[in-house]
Amino acid sequence: MELFKHGKIYDFMSIRFYWIAFSLLTVAVALVSLWVPGPTYGTDFKGGTEVEVAFRKSIEPGDVRAAVQKIGFSAPDIVSVTDPENPNRFLVRVQETSSIDEHQRSAIDTALCYSPTGELPDDRCPQELRPTEVKFSPGGDKIFVRYEKDPDLGKIGAQIRAVPGLELRPGLQNPQIVSPRDHKVEIQLKSKGDQLMDGLRRELGPEVVPENPLRVEWVGPKAGKQLRDAAVKSVAIAIVFIMAYVAFRFDLRFAPGGVIALVHDSMMVIGVFVLFKKEITLSTIAAVLTIVGYSINDTVVVYDRIRENLGKHRGKTFAQIINLSVSETLSRTVLTSGATLLSVVAFFVWGTGVIKDFALALLIGIVAGTYSSIYVAAPLTEWIDRRFFGGGSGGGVAGTKKKQASVRKKAAAVV
Repeated sequence: MELFKHGKIYDFMSIRFYWIAFSLLTVAVALVSLWVPGPTYGTDFKGGTEVEVAFRKSIEPGDVRAAVQKIGFSAPDIVSVTDPENPNRFLVRVQETSSIDEHQRSAIDTALCYSPTGELPDDRCPQELRPTEVKFSPGGDKIFVRYEKDPDLGKIGAQIRAVPGLELRPGLQNPQIVSPRDHKVEIQLKSKGDQLMDGLRRELGPEVVPENPLRVEWVGPKAGKQLRDAAVKSVAIAIVFIMAYVAFRFDLRFAPGGVIALVHDSMMVIGVFVLFKKEITLSTIAAVLTIVGYSINDTVVVYDRIRENLGKHRGKTFAQIINLSVSETLSRTVLTSGATLLSVVAFFVWGTGVIKDFALALLIGIVAGTYSSIYVAAPLTEWIDRRFFGGGSGGGVAGTKKKQASVRKKAAAVV
């Protein structure tokens, strides 16, 4: 299928400087936006507890925020989620992650008659009641206790309830023995998500707040930082390996243009997300990695046609070769990108939550990737050929051919 007339050559390179200036400006704005106003990280990278709630009645975000603050959570983020099936759907994020602090952990050890040094009163803590090990889950909502013989679960429950500020999660099997051979007991406490839901029902009423949230997630601050660092490394490593592939697949003068185009596309996506206050999460990074692969695929198609035409049209300049190559692949590019965009637009229009943001990142990346293959990668390759490979005005192979012809003319004139 040909959308453009076969054999017609469009002069893309004559206006390349306008588009290069546009690209430099947008990348500069994206870089500045990383500091001012700065990215909005999701729970994946920032750390904290995230609860998604579909309220039973219409409610304002300000009322939800006031209720969360009244419960005792600091700096909550309330985000409205567009969902036709749940019109009153909100994301509630708080900075707190663990349901118990260090002081409470010490109080739990004392209540359970556990001490690494063994210095405990015998009248309150006889040897048969002392555990050999007490461990806490990272989220602080589970306690694992090991004994030398079968423990009294009722006694353990009473010991935990005696610690101020702690609540056992409702259930018949709490505490419960999870390993009879090791006499290991699991105690489940109410997590920050449970405490948040209980507080919302208390403040707003059970007729407004449902019994259970749609989902609860939490990430510790340390884990969030590790995920953030790993995300940056993954994108950087992908770009380095793609540069090596392009250099091996073609030659060295093609690689920088491809890599700069990938950085350009990635910065476009990140810049739009930052400026529009969209959250940057692991899903966003996954979308950026997808865009990197998609963009280099489109660039390689253009590069392959340029290399083919360099051998076929030795009398043309590098800029003319680029115009010819891009014109010949233009129908393929528009059809491929257009078909991909149709599916992505459907996800963006009818998707919700994470899927909608993922589709938005792909939407920006596909447009930027198609554009950068023509006005970032190709012009930069032409400049590198002219500047470092002696292409001159003729560009690379074509330029060498012109120089040889000029030398022959001069030789003939001398004779």
